[in-house]
Amino acid sequence: MRLHLAKGTIALAAHIALEESGLAFDLVWVDFATGEQRTEAYLAINPKGRVPALETDHGILTETSAMLGLIAEMAPEAGLMPGDMWARAKVAELHLFLAATMHVNHAHKMRGSRWADDPAAHKAMQAKVTENMTDNAALIERDYLRGPWVLGAQYSTADIYLYTIARWLEGDGVDLAPFPTLRAHMGAMEARPAVEKAIALHI
Repeated sequence: MRLHLAKGTIALAAHIALEESGLAFDLVWVDFATGEQRTEAYLAINPKGRVPALETDHGILTETSAMLGLIAEMAPEAGLMPGDMWARAKVAELHLFLAATMHVNHAHKMRGSRWADDPAAHKAMQAKVTENMTDNAALIERDYLRGPWVLGAQYSTADIYLYTIARWLEGDGVDLAPFPTLRAHMGAMEARPAVEKAIALHI
């Protein structure tokens, strides 16, 4: 497998999952500074012009949640997805919230042009980022963290996805002091060898 990724992006989640899985993979870094994600060569891999993109023997995936699910299924011995039906549904629920709500709220800080052409609208979106991301963190703290992991004792792809987005919170102006469980979760993630190995390449 080949993972196309860039530093500072959600691609870290798929990278961590691959490190956790024990599967063989290669990393292909995409240079956002030169606009490589918009080149004809990269658009042939991911027409969305974004990262990550995961090349597999079956084809290419371009959405993080799908990648996490595939990696977990390809490496069941890594224990990245629970066997229980309800627990899997809770993992999917958090994946969707992170993708459809929290990631979008974060993107309003830098990517307002995706939703509006008016510079004043961009500023209005930026002004809401800290409030929205704080509200999201509060919801995670209250409703999604059982400790030490999202599912309680069982580690899963939900933890990987959550950690990747939680790393953006302070940069979005969120005070993490009111969220001790979330902070503990981040610390537990950073103590994992696979996470440490992946993070070292994203600094």
